[in-house]
Amino acid sequence: MTPLQHFIASHPRLFVLTGAGCSTASGIPDYRDRDGQWKRTPPVTFTAFMGEHATRRRYWARSLVGWRRFGHAQPNAAHHALAALERQGRIELLVTQNVDGLHQRAGSANVVDLHGRLDTVRCMACDWRGPRHEFQHALVERNPGWADLDAADAPDGDADLEHHDFASFDVPPCPRCGGVVKPDVVFFGENVPRERVAAALDACRNADAMLVLGSSLMVYSGYRFAHAAAQAGKPVAAVTLGRTRADALLALKVDAPCEEALGFLLADTPAASIA
Repeated sequence: MTPLQHFIASHPRLFVLTGAGCSTASGIPDYRDRDGQWKRTPPVTFTAFMGEHATRRRYWARSLVGWRRFGHAQPNAAHHALAALERQGRIELLVTQNVDGLHQRAGSANVVDLHGRLDTVRCMACDWRGPRHEFQHALVERNPGWADLDAADAPDGDADLEHHDFASFDVPPCPRCGGVVKPDVVFFGENVPRERVAAALDACRNADAMLVLGSSLMVYSGYRFAHAAAQAGKPVAAVTLGRTRADALLALKVDAPCEEALGFLLADTPAASIA
């Protein structure tokens, strides 16, 4: 039995937090390198998106191109392993920093999308909400020349479109009131809704241990839970590639891809059942 298998077997009620590394095997790039530093320019801030037409044009142009693949991403073995663990009754709550909805598509039911979901858009004026795929159609109709651009994928449905002129990109307004439409996710500089944080902290208190998967915890919105667990005397394990902000708090660290480290939960062997 590996140390990770022993950790999971020894703690029947796990509080799980996942980050970008949990979805890289699904073809969605992550944000940070092994030292926890940004691989690219940091994501757009809430203030810039809401305050600058140019920023919104740039964001939605890149999103139009990136959504072509992001919107069709499929759950990988890590998502399916966690769904299997939930079916065994071993997960108190799964909190994800990801905005891709892949945990739910893999079968996990008890999930808090800490930073929201990219498959929904909302109006910042009247709070209208709609499916992202319908907004994609509106983006393409208004900007048909952008649909065929070839670009490398970037995290969370973004695409690398350096040296492009976004001045003529036409962003659809809210169909109800004409307001600014934003993806229903938490941007940098925007607060995570209190009810999500409260639900996660309650589950953390009720759990026996915390398992972090694919997150460097560099952002406080995720680190706070590892800190809370450690302060409460609960062991924290992390499966991630490279450094985390919480390294000093960890009882166990596994430097491996999430889908490989959790493979035993899907294996057709007695070790696959740890209940």
